[in-house]
Amino acid sequence: MDYIKLDCLGTSLVIRAAIGAPPSILYWGPSLDHKMDPHTLQALAGQQGGPGASDVFIAGSMAMEASLGLLGPNGVVVHREGRDWDTRFDVVSHQHEGFRVTVTCMDSSTLVGLVYHIALDPSSGVLSFASQLTNYGEKSLEVNECATAVLPIPSHMTDLIGFSGRWAMEFQTERIKRFAGTYLRENRRGRTSHDHFPAVFLASASTTEMQGEVYGLHLGWSGNHRLRVDSLHDGRVFTGLGALLGPGEIRLEPGQSFEAPTIYAAYSNKGLSGISQRFHHLVRHTIVRKEVWKKPRPVHYNTWEAVYFDHDFDKLKGLADRAAHLGVERFVLDDGWFGSRRDDTSGLGDWFVSPEIYPKGLGPLISHVKGLGMEMGIWFEPEMVNPNSDLYRRHPDWVLQSLGHEQIPFRNQLVLDISRPEVSNYLYECLHQLLSHHAISYIKWDMNRDLNHPGDHRGYQRSHAQVLALYALLERLRKAHPHVEIESCASGGGRVDYGILAHTDRVWTSDSNDALDRQVIQRGASYFMPLEVLGAHVGPKHCHITGRTLSMAMRAGTALFGHMGLELNLLTEPQGELEELKAAIALYKRYRGLLHHGHLVRLETPVEIVAMGVISHDQHEALFSVALMTGFNERLAPRIFFAGLDPDKNYRLTLIWPQHMRRWSRGSILDTLDLTGAGARLSGKTLQEVGLGLPLTNPEQVLVFHLQGEGAV
Repeated sequence: MDYIKLDCLGTSLVIRAAIGAPPSILYWGPSLDHKMDPHTLQALAGQQGGPGASDVFIAGSMAMEASLGLLGPNGVVVHREGRDWDTRFDVVSHQHEGFRVTVTCMDSSTLVGLVYHIALDPSSGVLSFASQLTNYGEKSLEVNECATAVLPIPSHMTDLIGFSGRWAMEFQTERIKRFAGTYLRENRRGRTSHDHFPAVFLASASTTEMQGEVYGLHLGWSGNHRLRVDSLHDGRVFTGLGALLGPGEIRLEPGQSFEAPTIYAAYSNKGLSGISQRFHHLVRHTIVRKEVWKKPRPVHYNTWEAVYFDHDFDKLKGLADRAAHLGVERFVLDDGWFGSRRDDTSGLGDWFVSPEIYPKGLGPLISHVKGLGMEMGIWFEPEMVNPNSDLYRRHPDWVLQSLGHEQIPFRNQLVLDISRPEVSNYLYECLHQLLSHHAISYIKWDMNRDLNHPGDHRGYQRSHAQVLALYALLERLRKAHPHVEIESCASGGGRVDYGILAHTDRVWTSDSNDALDRQVIQRGASYFMPLEVLGAHVGPKHCHITGRTLSMAMRAGTALFGHMGLELNLLTEPQGELEELKAAIALYKRYRGLLHHGHLVRLETPVEIVAMGVISHDQHEALFSVALMTGFNERLAPRIFFAGLDPDKNYRLTLIWPQHMRRWSRGSILDTLDLTGAGARLSGKTLQEVGLGLPLTNPEQVLVFHLQGEGAV
């Protein structure tokens, strides 16, 4: 059989896997008629040669290898001392079982093999593509490029939606028109990065959040990567994602293989929110550990912005007391508890409790925290070392470097080469011993600098090996301490992707706790990440990163839509704000089951507003967050059109946050519909099509609406 079809949940994929020919994707999109013949499907493409080009039509392949003669982008580029570059990966066999396909290819001339593993997740409709390149020759094989797969996209997907950003402003979206040539994003930071989240959407011009066709692709890889969308001269569109490889980084000796990271891809005809729901379902049911996802996400308290490096025992106990009183469920001790770490210039690598700061060890603090009914967590940055540390003085050769060149200064720290077994073993033993002797159930795993010089002590580049070693170390710890949850932090959202999520349980979305910035950041992250894995904390009133001062209502309301936590000095907060914070925590606990298991929708709003909602699977209950970012140009505030509701159901609409809201004048919709009291009974159709005129009030507020189903219209 030359063609293999995968189909479920409104998506079809047809793979051409003819023996003796390169494999390719014949079709990917909305479900096909089950009677559709693949040969007819091929004929409908209208592919042919033409003037100014080859006399015959040149089909693409999943590898886009040089021997095709397509003169377009190459997905796989290899050679042996300049020869054997002209690979052609012909299918030699394929297996199809349920929703999984394995296609085995071989080039009998260059003796290079390529295997594709393709699966369609039947619960989410998300595709996964993985590939493995093997050297069957007698000489080493240099791998210059290896896109996991190159996939065709229908040409009527005219819009590109990509992700950019920076530290403390991650997950910014950019929507542009696709153009002739190449849309290229490359990351060389050694981690997923703040500025090049490895994902892209291709959508029709009319696609919105709730309607229209869209294709989404994400590379589950926590290191250097390349993402490209190529619009060829003949009108065809291809997108390829894969690890970005450094010079000589992947050299396969005879019999060795290279495994490319997984691409996750989905199609939806229900807009951007519809495709996000597919990806969220995949994360919840396939990527994140089931025992973690089923457990209600506990309210965090992180000590960083309250104490920084000043670890006064009595102050920490006081913070724990105050946190427990507010309803916090997990207390995380951040940087500064180990070695000589009194500031950011020393101590990294010396993962031993400081006798100077904790003369009786961590036991008394942990006992106090546990006695208050909270879990205990702790901060590590295992991949880093300070030059001013005992570890570096013993092993200066353990760091990544560029031989003969000075290190790039970056936060007073260097990167350990954890691909060396002795380094990884040292780190494992340090963490293993601490976790074995203390009742710690959570690790905040940080990574605060880029890999500017990712070479080892022999001069070889190790960026790719570093990521594989990270995954291996995380899994080793997980196996030894399965009860411990791990958060991926990298100066905020610098290491957020499905690759790291397969080995961790939560991500720190951004170092910025500025609620206005966080509204945009969390919205951008929600395209691929469900709310329950996105750390969202209530920071201090005065944000040290942006300098803005924001109300407790704004900060707490923003943190509700994520995995809620606190990161402020509770000992200096006014009593009134503490009571407001306590109320927000109680609200989070009441609705976190809905927030972390429901369908997320993002609303189409003017730029002055950021709005999203979460709706239960039976459409019987919903929460909507409407953040008023700035003032409006018009005197009247715009309407909000609630999306994703059942049009034939009545809902009781109430405003449940903030607790107290200033109106500019009487007669607002809050009063006329009694939204802060008994609420209004409105149909889903009315809320979606007529909408709700917002009250005139101050900007820099977040309004949270609750909708409870009350039967059919």
